[in-house]
Order: sequence, then C-alpha cells, then structure tokens
Amino acid sequence: MNALARGLAALGAVACAASVGLGAYASHGLEGADARRAGLAALFLFGHGLALLLLAPPATSRVRLVALVALALGVLLFSGSLLGAVFAATSTALAPAGGVLLMLAWLTLAADALRTRA
Repeated sequence: MNALARGLAALGAVACAASVGLGAYASHGLEGADARRAGLAALFLFGHGLALLLLAPPATSRVRLVALVALALGVLLFSGSLLGAVFAATSTALAPAGGVLLMLAWLTLAADALRTRA
C-alpha cells in the first residue's frame, strides 16, 4: 500500500472511531436539534470513513486481524446491549465497553494502515 493509500485508510479509520464517540455524545450530552445534528454528523462521518478505509488497497496483517476481532466484539457488546434494552428490557451496562472497543479497533486499523509495508 503506498503512502497516499495508507493515509486515506488511516483517515477513514480515525473518522470511524470519532463517529462512535460523537454518537455517544449526541445521545448522552446533547438534546433536541443539536443531538439530531451531531447524530447525523456521526452517521456521515462513519459511512464516509468506512468508505475511505475499504476503498484503499487492502493489506492483511496480524494487527488488522486483532482490530477486526475487537470490532466484532465491540459491535456485539454495544449493539447487543442496546437491542437487549429495547427487546428484553435488559441493562445497557455493556454498551460503554463495546463503544470503547469499537473506537480502539478503528484506531488500531488506522495505525495498521500507516505502517510501512515491505
């Protein structure tokens, strides 16, 4: 992966990490129109960040595999916790841990994209 592709992939992964934090802030720290605008910004930030990451030439590494496992666990904890609250009236206590895992996974993907490859 050349330097430009690595930079674009890293930017995409950082955008995805930031979108998780922004989405949480929109849900818990804002109200009304501000919450809707921040939520929409998080949605667009995530979608376009993901597009940048996916459209950069792929490279495989052990670090990327660890990041993908963290993404899977994070989405299970985060989304599972929220869906459990909606459909089974369970606690959302696992959602913050899932959100942190998601952000760490995206930042790990960004770091992996920036690594120099032979």
